[in-house]
Amino acid sequence: MTTAASSKTITGGFTEEAFEAFLKGRDEPGWLTDRRREAFARFQAFAWPTMRDEEWRRTDVRALKMNEFGPASAVEPSARARSAFDPLWETLSSHYGTGVEHVDGALVRKADPAKLGGAVFVDLDTAAKDHPELLKRYLHTEVVKPSDDVFAALHAAFWSGGTLLYVPKGVKVELPLFSVAGMTEEGRVDFSHTLVVLEEGAEATLVRETASQGRGDAPALHVGAVEVVQEASSRLRLVNLQNWDAATWHFTRERALVGRDASLQWTVGALGSRLSKVNQEVALTGQGASAQVNGVMFTTGKQHLAYFTRQDHMAPHTTSDLLYKSGLKDRSRIVWKGMIRVEKDAQRTDAYQKNDNLILSEAARADSIPGLEIEANDVRCTHGATAGKVDEEMIFLCQARGIPRETAVRLIVEGFFANVYDRITVEPVRETLRQAVAAKLGNS
Repeated sequence: MTTAASSKTITGGFTEEAFEAFLKGRDEPGWLTDRRREAFARFQAFAWPTMRDEEWRRTDVRALKMNEFGPASAVEPSARARSAFDPLWETLSSHYGTGVEHVDGALVRKADPAKLGGAVFVDLDTAAKDHPELLKRYLHTEVVKPSDDVFAALHAAFWSGGTLLYVPKGVKVELPLFSVAGMTEEGRVDFSHTLVVLEEGAEATLVRETASQGRGDAPALHVGAVEVVQEASSRLRLVNLQNWDAATWHFTRERALVGRDASLQWTVGALGSRLSKVNQEVALTGQGASAQVNGVMFTTGKQHLAYFTRQDHMAPHTTSDLLYKSGLKDRSRIVWKGMIRVEKDAQRTDAYQKNDNLILSEAARADSIPGLEIEANDVRCTHGATAGKVDEEMIFLCQARGIPRETAVRLIVEGFFANVYDRITVEPVRETLRQAVAAKLGNS
């Protein structure tokens, strides 16, 4: 096992030897170890993705050297690493109720139980000991499964860090909760997992933020998962803000099951990473379920972000509404592929998806691929996609009124994202996204 100074990972990649060493370093119940072993066997059986696979045809991962990484060790982060995200923690604490923080995969701060209103919000290691029945029932069983793909299997075998949010029947958590997963120069891997379970009539808001600090050009790897289970009439606002540094590879599979008359508002901010491949899925499993999905993406440099979204309508009278907006600079590329799937019994479905892209350089590229698969015959399903540059006539009109070109472009970009900002009901998130997009727009 290496020291913190040499990257806090077990050497040798994700081999069987590294896997056994990883298991020895964890104090977990037998049922959880068995699940990890099953997932590792699946990981070994998967073929590595190539551009010959339809899922990966537009996303090239040949430069990813998996043998450079390994599972997170049990080494505690240094005092310097533990304090790296203090300003972010203070900012989030000023806007929201309470939170959980992991740095380099290690738990740094716990949530304040007095601010949870009867909910359970803990790190997953604590959950495995204090709430094993919840993890046994939900963790990698029906939402995100190791059989989904090679990265889902890898994550299920090696996850470390992450949180459980469990809101019992009828409980309404008044203040938004938050979680932070950060990587510093001492860490090169993050395999955090988020599990959210809302029972009937429960309500909550969770803001998840990932970030890097002081890492330089050293490559890093995040392989994550988000699992959401909403029972009847529950209400959830979920926010994912991804802001890894430009040397981090980001892979995650995220899925929500939305039950009868339940509602989900899911907001995604995709700003960081060298390369991202994200599968975000919403399954409307109960009659009357609804979901609104909001995405804000902005890329610079040579970033490559690939987001595959899916709206699964599995019950009648369900509604989904997805809007992703993207801005692209320099030589960056965004791939968005969306699918609305309507099962045969999901009559009276109302589904919509749209992806708009604003291209701010000659070399940037946006691939926008909406899709429909409809088995029912009484539905309303529509989709759309656009891609274009900033209108020079609009810039000229601004300049004619004394507005400098750079300011004019900034105002036009702000207007482009305005209608997706307006859909976001968590005010600090709107402002965070505005500032992040403005900062990236201003960078050369």
